Amino acid sequence: MSSQIYLPLHPTGDTKNLDVVIQGEQTPDILAEKSGVWIQSAGSAMLAPGSYEIIPADHCLWLAAEYGEMEFTWQKTNFPILTNECLILPPHVEGAVINNKEDVKLLWFTLSGPLANDFLQSMNALSHMPVRQGMLPSQVMLMQQIVQVMVRHSGTSNSSFQLQQLLWSMIAAHAGQPVAMNATLSHEISRVVDALRANNYSDNFSLAEMADISRVPVETFRKRFVSEVGIPPLSYLQFCKMERAKTLLRQGISVREVGVAIGMSDPYHFSKQFKRVVGMSPTAYLKHVDGANRKRAKRRSRRSLEE
Repeated sequence: MSSQIYLPLHPTGDTKNLDVVIQGEQTPDILAEKSGVWIQSAGSAMLAPGSYEIIPADHCLWLAAEYGEMEFTWQKTNFPILTNECLILPPHVEGAVINNKEDVKLLWFTLSGPLANDFLQSMNALSHMPVRQGMLPSQVMLMQQIVQVMVRHSGTSNSSFQLQQLLWSMIAAHAGQPVAMNATLSHEISRVVDALRANNYSDNFSLAEMADISRVPVETFRKRFVSEVGIPPLSYLQFCKMERAKTLLRQGISVREVGVAIGMSDPYHFSKQFKRVVGMSPTAYLKHVDGANRKRAKRRSRRSLEE
């Protein structure tokens, strides 16, 4: 299919089982088009060890490692992508390569529409360069469902409504809304997730404090949280703190003030934790953001001149 996102480059291992790919494309219905953003294509692949060039796309590419590890290289940029991490590529990126020394399962989708950049910005993922980003297990689950729906209804608009629901659920999960791994979150776990979000992730809740909010014993709470959300409570809090930090940095707040706002008053500790989760320092992240904003401003200026 023409939408395949990669080409093998000197693969190693058993070339008879180079990869297994499923993918599909959709024709958005009128409601999806009116929303301003929709999923253009989606797929998954099992890649044998080797090197793979990512084909330049006309749309933004969201590529996630469902399991396995790989190395991403583009120009002078080089970073690992681990299980449950994703890579966001702007349109028309050339020369991007992924290398993996073990079998890797990938999930991906491409975004289209005049508001695609706004969607990416709401996910703190808008950049003029390829960027790595962490994902919640619930978001990986949503990507799996996106691929299944897309493949089942490829080439039609029959799945537009369902795909739009899954797309907006990605934003909801990212914003700390209670999106469960199975059906809905229980009342006890929802109470904790809501309390963290209402606090804007500014306090450093301990596991015991979260358990107190849920009104269940600590160990029971921990096991239920992992079962329903997909990751331990403290890891979830750390993820949400870093996403909150990205939002504040985009608003022009200083690195020191952002650290204080999310309960990390030591700038060194904040920068270290931010780099560990996001893959780059807060200062480097701001450079990505500034570059993306400049490109958006130029596009808007060109459109206004054409009109």
